[in-house]
Amino acid sequence: MDDALLRLIVFFAILITMACAEFLLPRRALVMGYKRWPANIGIIVFDVLLVRLLLPAGAVGAAWWANEHSAGLFNWLDWHDAISVMVAVILLDFIVYMQHRLFHVVPLLWRLHMVHHADREIDVSTGLRFHPIEIILSMLIKISMVVLLGLPVVAVVLFEMILNGMAMFNHANVRLPLKLDRVLRMLVITPDVHRVHHSIIKAETNSNYGFNLSLWDRLLGTYRVQPQLGHDNMTIGLEHLQDAPTHRIGYMLRLPFVGDIGQYPRLKKKKCSGEG
Repeated sequence: MDDALLRLIVFFAILITMACAEFLLPRRALVMGYKRWPANIGIIVFDVLLVRLLLPAGAVGAAWWANEHSAGLFNWLDWHDAISVMVAVILLDFIVYMQHRLFHVVPLLWRLHMVHHADREIDVSTGLRFHPIEIILSMLIKISMVVLLGLPVVAVVLFEMILNGMAMFNHANVRLPLKLDRVLRMLVITPDVHRVHHSIIKAETNSNYGFNLSLWDRLLGTYRVQPQLGHDNMTIGLEHLQDAPTHRIGYMLRLPFVGDIGQYPRLKKKKCSGEG
C-alpha cells in the first residue's frame, strides 16, 4: 500500500475515533463547540495542499533520497534495522519537542504558532490547526534532520503516523479514567497533560511541550502536572485574543501579520529607554 494512502487512512480512523470519544465522554463543556470545526478542518486541508505543492516528496521522500545516496549518520552505522527504526522515532520525537519550544521562544516564530494557541476551546480539531507557514517551516526542519541523520524510511513513515495520531489524541476533549491517565502519562502525553499547555496562564502555556513522549518535558524541566485552576475552570486560548474571531479561517491566516503577540514568547525585545 502507498505510504500516503496508509497515512490518510490512519488519520481519518483516529480523527473519527477521537471525535466519537469526545461526544461520548467529554472532559469539558465546550461553549463554542463545533462552530470552530469548519475553520480548523479547512486550514489543515489548505496546509496539506500547500505542502503537496511546495514539498511534494516531504520527509518520507527525503528519507528515500538519504538512503539511496548513503547520506547521514544512520547510513554509516551498522545497526540492526529494528534498533535503527526505534532510535530514529525517538530522535524525531525529541526534535519535534525542541522545535515546539523554539516556536515559543522566538517572537517571529511565536506569531505563526499563535494560530494554534488562539483556539478558545480544545478538542481533536485543535490538533489540526496550524498556520500554513508554520507547517512549511516544520517540514523543512524535519527534512533537514532526516537527511542529516539519514533516518530509515520506515521510521519516518511510522513517526509521521504517530505524530498525527498523537496530536489528535492529546488535544481531544476526552475524559480518561484518572487511574488510566496516571499510568499513560508516565510514558506519553495524555489529553490532561497537553491541555495545560493551552491555558491562558503564561507559565502553563510555556510547559508540557511534548506531543508523543512525556520524557522530554520531565527531563528538561518543562513538565507541569495539572493546571492551576483545574481542568474544568481553566481558560483556554490566549489572554489578549479572548474576544477575537479566532474561529474564522480568514482571521487565522492573517493573525501572524497583524496585532500584538501578547505576553507569551519566552524572549521579547526589551524596550529601549534613554536618560535625558
